[in-house]
Amino acid sequence: MIIGFDADDTLWHNEDGFQATTRTFEGLLRSWADPDEVGARLFTIEKRNLNRYGYGVKAFTLSMIEAAIDISDGNIDTAHLQMIIELGHHLLDRPAELIDGVVDILEEVGRNHTLMIITKGDLYHQLARIDSSGLKDYFWRTEVVAYKDPATYRELLGRHGVLPRDFVMIGNSLPSDVFPVIEIGGRGIHVPYHVTWAMEHADTDAANSHNAPTLDSLAELPAFLADWV
Repeated sequence: MIIGFDADDTLWHNEDGFQATTRTFEGLLRSWADPDEVGARLFTIEKRNLNRYGYGVKAFTLSMIEAAIDISDGNIDTAHLQMIIELGHHLLDRPAELIDGVVDILEEVGRNHTLMIITKGDLYHQLARIDSSGLKDYFWRTEVVAYKDPATYRELLGRHGVLPRDFVMIGNSLPSDVFPVIEIGGRGIHVPYHVTWAMEHADTDAANSHNAPTLDSLAELPAFLADWV
C-alpha cells in the first residue's frame, strides 16, 4: 500500500503561524479599521487571489500588502508596508516544527507501507521545509503541487505507476487531502489540526457523503492502518 501524507498541519505545524500573523496584521491596520473588518477583507482578497498567486506564504504576503493598501485607501506608509513584508519573512524563515511523535509514527507505518509526501503551496518554500524537517528519508517520493483536486491526484499517481485502489492519503483537510482521493477511487483518512484555514473547511453534507474515517491524532494512525488496509 502507498500511503500519502500531507505536510502542513499533518507532519508539522503551519496554520497556527498564519493565524498569529493575521492577528498581528489586524493590529497594524487598527488606525484604518477594526480587527474583524481587517481580517474579513484580508480573507476576501486571499480568496480572490488564489487563481493568481496560488497557496503559501508568498501569496499570503502579497494579499496582506494588497489588503493594507485597500483598507487604508492607499494611505498606508512605507514603514507599515515594511512591517508587513517582515511578517512574511518571519513565516518563510519559520523552521518546520514537527507534530509530536511524527518520527516514530513514520518509522512504524513505513515498515509495512511505502510513504509519499503530497503537499501544496510555493514550490521553493515547501521543498526547503521538507529538507529542513529531517523527514525526507522516510519518503519514497515528495511532491509539491499547485492544487489538490481529483485531476492532480490522478496525474500524480499515474506518473508514479500507483493505482488509486492501492493509495491512502492522510491529512488535516477534507477538501484537499481526503475528498479528491476518494473521488478517484482511493481512500483518505482525516486527522484534524486544532485550527483550520477557512478555505479548507468542508460542509457537513460533503463530509457525510464521503464517509471518511477521522482520527483524533496522528498517533492513532499505525494501529488504525493495521486493521484497515
